[in-house]
Amino acid sequence: MRLGLLDTPRGRRLLFAALYASEGAPIGYLWTALPTKLRQEGVPIEEVAALASLITLPWTLKLLWAPLVDALRSRRTGLRPWIVGAQIAMAVSLLPLFALDPRAQWHAFVACLLVHATCAATQDVAIDALAVKHVPPGERGSATAWMQVGMVLGRAAFGGVALMAERRLGEDVVLAALIGAIVLSSALAWLAGDAGRPGPSALRQRMASFLDGLRAALGRQTTWLGLGFVTLAGAGMEATSALAGPLLVDRGFDQEAIGRFFALPVVVVTVLGVLVGGRLSDRLPRVRVAGAALLAVGGSVGLVAVCAVPDGTLPPVRLLAALAFAYLLFGVLTAASYALMMDLTDPQLGGTQFSAYMGAVNLCYVWSAASAGRLAGSLDYAQALAILAGASLLGLALLPAISRRPPGPLPPRDRPGASLPGDR
Repeated sequence: MRLGLLDTPRGRRLLFAALYASEGAPIGYLWTALPTKLRQEGVPIEEVAALASLITLPWTLKLLWAPLVDALRSRRTGLRPWIVGAQIAMAVSLLPLFALDPRAQWHAFVACLLVHATCAATQDVAIDALAVKHVPPGERGSATAWMQVGMVLGRAAFGGVALMAERRLGEDVVLAALIGAIVLSSALAWLAGDAGRPGPSALRQRMASFLDGLRAALGRQTTWLGLGFVTLAGAGMEATSALAGPLLVDRGFDQEAIGRFFALPVVVVTVLGVLVGGRLSDRLPRVRVAGAALLAVGGSVGLVAVCAVPDGTLPPVRLLAALAFAYLLFGVLTAASYALMMDLTDPQLGGTQFSAYMGAVNLCYVWSAASAGRLAGSLDYAQALAILAGASLLGLALLPAISRRPPGPLPPRDRPGASLPGDR
């Protein structure tokens, strides 16, 4: 049975929104629910941030095995075996958590989370390669927007909603729901209909073809400019995301209130932001949209920093409002910058090159979350966020060079009706 979701714009949006929801689900649990719960239990903010950084490492290092996805795609079933195999392994790696006590069996607990994160990062590689392969250039802004809608909904369901649900239903129910969501995504991925690609059947020939394309990509200046941009530009955004839960705890909000905030307001404004960012980046030069969004994000993180200063004369709801505004702009920046990175990616290297960009995004989370945690512990939340917001603005210096230097022509099959990546 083949659903043919990759054959139409609406089908592509539906498929990639669903697949990105399966990417967002573990991220929501590991990056939002878990740090908030640990801080609620009294774990120092420095240790919470360090654990968040550790769990993020597989997403940062996925470039090391991404070439296997590109070079070893099935000629008959395409990328589906990679996606479904990784998702099944994700579900299996969560099963031991039903029996593990994280306080008494911490190392085993962390080991399961790392295996899960590694498998989740592998599915990310394959899903991104599928998107680069099938989404035409003119749809990339809207496609990345719907991908992020799925990501946000997945993160919310197993981030903010999970925090609320665990208090009523228990941790096992939330864990079972996460496993079920992953299994359903696997079924949809298999039925989507990716039909492989023409090319040499011999492994040696496929590897040689892949290496030729990789050498060409490494020789393009835009490849390195793109990596530098996403490593820097998200610093303020990622620091805010890492510290938001612990910050709200330390400002007197209880777990249920924090869960409600992440489950509804953050989801609504982030979805709105990615849809606006995707629409704008399909209609305006993407470099300009990304630059304007980055400036706005820097200002919004500065506003959060101001509102993070304890002040008994102003209501604490101002902090929630500032965070909601920041998440709105985070969505705009995410959609625009991801579409820009997709423009810079060779479709034949979809798994490897786009994974390099996404690995740099996660590297940005690792260094900015760890730095923000240390700064918040030694200084305070406000100063930590202000410093990281300033660091993110350094990415603006790279955008003019990206717009001036197109990465070269796309393969012939991607040319009809589409502008070159550098034209945006």
